[in-house]
Amino acid sequence: MKFRLLLFILFVPFISSEWSENALQAQVISVSPVFPNADDTITITFDATQGNGALTGVSPVYGHIGLITSNSTSPTDWQYVVGNWGQADPATLMTDLGNNLHQIKYHIRSFHGVPTTETVLQLAFVFRNADGSIVGRAASGSDIYYNVYSSGSGLIGQFITPSQNQIAVASGATIPVSAAASGAATMTLFDNGTQIAQSTNATSLGHTITATATGLHLVELVVDDTINPPARDTFYYTVNPPVPVQTMPAGTELGVNYLNDSTVRLRLYAPNKQYIYVIGDFNNWQFNPNYYMKRDPDGANWWLDITGLTPDTEYAYQYAVDDNLVVADPLSELVLDPFNDGFISNATYPNLKPYPTGKTTGIVSVMHPGRPAYNWQITNFQKPAKEELVVYELLIRDFIAAHDYQTLIDTLDYLERLGINAIELMPVNEFEGNESWGYNPSFHMALDKYYGSIDDFKAFIDECHSRGIAVIVDVVYNHAFSQSPLCQLYWNTGAFQPSADNPWLNETARHPFNVGYDFNHEAQPTKDWVHRVMKYWIEEFKIDGFRFDLSKGFTQTNHPNNVGAWSAFDQSRIDILEEYADTCWATDPDFYVILEHLGDNAEESVLSDYGMMLWGNMNYSYNEATMGYVNGSNFAAVSHQSRGWNDPHLIGYMESHDEERLIYRNLNNGNSDGSYNTRDLNTALKRVEMAAAFFFTIPGPKMLWQFGELGYDISIDNPCRVCNKPILWNYQQDFNRNGLYKAFSAFIQLRNDYETFHTDNFNLFLGNAAKAILLNHPDMNALVVGNFDVKQASRTVVLPSMGWWYDFITGDSLNVTNTSQTFTLAPGEYHLYTTQRITPTAQAFVDNFEIEKDNDNGFLLNAYPNPAQTQTTIAYYLANGAKVEVAIYNMLGQRVATLANEYQAIGDQYIELNTNELNAGQYIVRLVVDGAVATKTIRVLK
Repeated sequence: MKFRLLLFILFVPFISSEWSENALQAQVISVSPVFPNADDTITITFDATQGNGALTGVSPVYGHIGLITSNSTSPTDWQYVVGNWGQADPATLMTDLGNNLHQIKYHIRSFHGVPTTETVLQLAFVFRNADGSIVGRAASGSDIYYNVYSSGSGLIGQFITPSQNQIAVASGATIPVSAAASGAATMTLFDNGTQIAQSTNATSLGHTITATATGLHLVELVVDDTINPPARDTFYYTVNPPVPVQTMPAGTELGVNYLNDSTVRLRLYAPNKQYIYVIGDFNNWQFNPNYYMKRDPDGANWWLDITGLTPDTEYAYQYAVDDNLVVADPLSELVLDPFNDGFISNATYPNLKPYPTGKTTGIVSVMHPGRPAYNWQITNFQKPAKEELVVYELLIRDFIAAHDYQTLIDTLDYLERLGINAIELMPVNEFEGNESWGYNPSFHMALDKYYGSIDDFKAFIDECHSRGIAVIVDVVYNHAFSQSPLCQLYWNTGAFQPSADNPWLNETARHPFNVGYDFNHEAQPTKDWVHRVMKYWIEEFKIDGFRFDLSKGFTQTNHPNNVGAWSAFDQSRIDILEEYADTCWATDPDFYVILEHLGDNAEESVLSDYGMMLWGNMNYSYNEATMGYVNGSNFAAVSHQSRGWNDPHLIGYMESHDEERLIYRNLNNGNSDGSYNTRDLNTALKRVEMAAAFFFTIPGPKMLWQFGELGYDISIDNPCRVCNKPILWNYQQDFNRNGLYKAFSAFIQLRNDYETFHTDNFNLFLGNAAKAILLNHPDMNALVVGNFDVKQASRTVVLPSMGWWYDFITGDSLNVTNTSQTFTLAPGEYHLYTTQRITPTAQAFVDNFEIEKDNDNGFLLNAYPNPAQTQTTIAYYLANGAKVEVAIYNMLGQRVATLANEYQAIGDQYIELNTNELNAGQYIVRLVVDGAVATKTIRVLK
């Protein structure tokens, strides 16, 4: 059977012209000659009332016309486009014929300027008004295509109507049939092998079929001129039997239900539909009465058992609904996309099932009965406590060049060293296209293949759990995009939006900042669908939390343009979110429910009290501080206590995927005073390090955005907000950027190891340039003090105790004899004092110590703790391998110990010095690297 399709759809599954009882709707375009080749002059007639109907009543109309050629890289890769968009371009102006018909005539090859060496495969069109604000497309909103034939194609016969490969009709319906031949011939029409019409010495044939016999019918056109081989074309029609009404078995979930290794039960929610067929690999994609769905007595749920499937085999399938609307399953676990799958490599998704080309159109679902269960290695993962979370948000596409889960697994060492205990992935469910932020969802339950397979994703989660790292997935239940079957099943073609009877989606959004098509979360079908999707992700993938994107949009209070009213307290929205949270916790009692709410504090407080966590955007205030602007730099609201909440459920962040990068704004908008300039890269990095000290030490969960720990300085808008960003792992080779990473790691480790940084007894003094945080805990007290101005500033803090306080940053000590302490600080200077001596786990703050550098060797010398009682660590960095000598001298210049005298390789070096063997007093550490000398004074206490 030759697959024939004159109009196919870009981006959304094929929605064919609808049948009425007696006739087909007309085509969007007609082409003369019917079988054009690249050297023909053709006439294109566009009917503005057809397709999406957007240009009905509009004149003049302009074409936007291209070609699909042998050089096209995909079925949608237009070549030799004619038409300057947004302009009244005379080259594509169409003649208004009246009655919403518009026509243009041109010679294909010369009009487009396509060389004779290139094969033209298809014509490609959209139509528009003069400025391009109104666009005429196919019914689904896609581009419009028409086949071009080679001059040596021989005899061609083709059905013009119906344009579909198969249709379904009620008994007694009439089916208008028209066919064309490329030359005079005998044209014969057969229905299941019986001749029903014939025309001799003809180039066209018309006939009307009256559909009477229930079941599947093959209609065949045979064109014979006795010279060339006969040409054939076919289509199928099915005469629907009465819909069987039968109660759906209890416990049947929406989507696929695997009854055993060879049997599935499908359930589709589709009220007010007349009939539904399941088509797929198991029935050669035909409208077969054996795959006619049963309707539950409720009139809304359709179901069907499919038996005899081969275990551990993937089957592609779709639903054919009423007027030949063909859609994938809204609850698909996996989908195949004819337009985007070809760009996914075998390395990313091994052995991806091929798309059933020539058998159907649009996106198709995949079921897998008898799939071997994944062998989970970690079955008892204990999630970090909410208040202890340090979340690393990342977009796989812009984090690793290979954009696959296996490479992400290989990168976990880097994240584990950083100290984070949770990873939040930007959306990984199926979204439109391949490269995206993921907030254009089409199939909310299907895993997007651009990042890898289902088992690869499970392996990533398993490996994270083995390292004590939770996995949180960003989910988008505010909206769906037009590829979604939830849109297509109930769709207003003319307005290109959900229809009024859509069970899940509003016709227009009820709130500002909406993208895509807005869900009605007060509707029970939407709630049922969300519950099903959430449970699947939790049970199938063992993920640990959801971050609900735009949760403030879960409202039916209609404020499409009033942000303030939208953000106000909304009890209905609270009820919806609590119901969703309850579903998550019923499935996993320790599940993280995280909201990107950013709403009224009274509403957020209620949600927090219920156990949900909420994003706390402090990008502006932290960035004002890092740039050196005091006004606006109070970031106290990063604390739940500052907002009056009862629990530490605020996930504060300095950066997220939505916010500008701190370093970028430092470098481009930073403040300065004299020689101190926050626009200097190294100064900018130190400013972010100081901000991190004032971020990770404030009790409550925290989040950082990918590469913030390395000072990523590419703007979020370069070249556009959602565009691919450079993946700059080479930042690790930069000493100062790597120093920022080490500082982040040290602060995270500090909060992970000491309960002080989870205390509920703390004070924030963040209103001025010199800021302070005072944390009180029975085990240890801590003080963070720093100057965010670009000139000297002072801060007085009343400490809870006298005695020794130890500087985590410099290793020095502070003997407090008066609890009221005034700190006078240089611009950018900061300290973190604790009442216990703590040695950083990494050489995090080497350049905060007294430093001597050799221009040739670039080494740095450090010692911590300092003063020391029992031991200290001598640390230094070698920019190159070198002959090294390290020795200890007393204040009389006498050598008392030799710690090293050898060749050492490039990198960080650490030597432990046991100070028990030294008397109390001051000593000099002398480092000699290929003749260059650096010294460091240390003090030994007894």
